[in-house]
Amino acid sequence: MIELKAADLQAPPSIASLQNKALGIGLVGIAATIAGYLADPRAATESYLLAFIYWIAFPLGSLGLMMVHHLSGGGWGMPVRRIFEAAARTLPFMALLGIPILLGMRHIYEWTDAVRVAADPILVQKQPYLNIPFFVARYALYFVIWTGLAYTLSGWSRSQDTNYEPGSERKFRLLSGPGLVLHALASTFAVVDWLMSLDPHWFSTIFGLLFLIQQALAAIGFVLLLMASMSKTLPMSRIVRREDIHDYGKFLLTFVMVWAYFSFSQFLIIWSANLPEEIPWYLERMSHGWEWFSILLIVGQFFLPFFLLLSRDLKRTAGRLAIVGGLVLVMRYVDFYWNVMPALGHETPMPHWTNLAALVGLGGIWLSLFAAQYKSSPVLPIGDPYLPEALSSHGAH
Repeated sequence: MIELKAADLQAPPSIASLQNKALGIGLVGIAATIAGYLADPRAATESYLLAFIYWIAFPLGSLGLMMVHHLSGGGWGMPVRRIFEAAARTLPFMALLGIPILLGMRHIYEWTDAVRVAADPILVQKQPYLNIPFFVARYALYFVIWTGLAYTLSGWSRSQDTNYEPGSERKFRLLSGPGLVLHALASTFAVVDWLMSLDPHWFSTIFGLLFLIQQALAAIGFVLLLMASMSKTLPMSRIVRREDIHDYGKFLLTFVMVWAYFSFSQFLIIWSANLPEEIPWYLERMSHGWEWFSILLIVGQFFLPFFLLLSRDLKRTAGRLAIVGGLVLVMRYVDFYWNVMPALGHETPMPHWTNLAALVGLGGIWLSLFAAQYKSSPVLPIGDPYLPEALSSHGAH
């Protein structure tokens, strides 16, 4: 049995370093994006929306997996629970970082143009839902739901560290059950608002499910990258077993397969129906260079990770598994780019320089916020009554 001291439960120095470096890089990226907006407002707003959708998947996926762990239990979640909590607590800050999209929405959403709406019978029918005041109100509601769940569960978890009450863990399960339903509904409506309404003539009933899977892939990929680094330092070096890394690898494999299943299901349903309001969405992504992005997604987001993750040895090695997780995170951006840019009228996949600026800017800010949240509490839920049992099975207490 290994004794863990209070000092061992603090975030490693690399987290503080990450906070400072990420903030500096993020501010440079945001400044470049602002400069890009002054030169080309539409291109910069498009880039910012793309980066925002990409980065918000990390805290949303963490929130979802945190509630899954509260419902299912198991030792796998103990080393990463505080990672999920810290990531989820960045959601109110993401709400503020999304304000530029609200301010620039007239540049990218055609349904904000009254003249175009009046000339389009479909947009006229959708106007009661697709209008600026209701869009902003829904935006606020989504973040109220997500932030309420994140801070309530995280607050209970941190209060356990110093003021544990017997049986208090039951309330985590009571909230996480309906919380997952609320989270799924809010995420579905949010991705319909933010992405699907870019092309208001197109629709898919699977689109929300795909966004939920994208969130899970983002959260697991992020965890794998952190574990590859933190498993070499206390306390993770003493409690993270090869079996835990193996579990995270199995999670990643599961979500990769589920993503492929839903993506192919959406394609198959739309292609076989061959309806004029649906099929152009895929036809646009099969020409003018977009077909190479489609192939890249098939290979890089499914086939390559799938066959690599079939290896048991790879799934039990943190460093090698982190490389696969990193590949998945790269392909997440490719996936969003493939979804967003054709809907905004881009016939070719040629990127704008603000794509990189916004991605780096928002990413740096989010990573800095995450690091600040993560180091604000012990890296393990020391008040959880199941922690001794979990640590005992890991050879520590």
